[in-house]
Amino acid sequence: MAKTSIYLNFQGNCEEAFNTYKKIFNTDFVGKVFRMNDSPPMPGAPKLLDKEANSIMNVALPILGGTTIMGTDMLESMGHKLKIGNNTTISLEPDTREEVDRLYKALSEGGSEMSAPVDMFWGYWGVCLDRFGIRWMFNGPAKK
Repeated sequence: MAKTSIYLNFQGNCEEAFNTYKKIFNTDFVGKVFRMNDSPPMPGAPKLLDKEANSIMNVALPILGGTTIMGTDMLESMGHKLKIGNNTTISLEPDTREEVDRLYKALSEGGSEMSAPVDMFWGYWGVCLDRFGIRWMFNGPAKK
């Protein structure tokens, strides 16, 4: 079933923030909390700094009304710097890869900071900043 989440970026304090939100909303994380060192090496990507290995790659927490917030730590080794505009993303999880492609094409038109959907180890992923300055992430089903 398709769903939408709010994705939050942090500069090294994602775990602290999400443990705080967990207490405030009195809920538990959905699924596994993935850390950067849980990810297989990405071809061509810089090596993780030792201090980044235990950083949060992905965490999900239900809050109110069926909404889930998700989060990650941005990585210094990848040149990531947190700023207003890249700290919040709307994450769309369509049911099909075709719908991921359709939404990406429409939302990226005239936009910037684009990464067209590609197969990743967790599924079909892409991201763009639309022409209005809103960041959208796309997560579709993995290739069968």
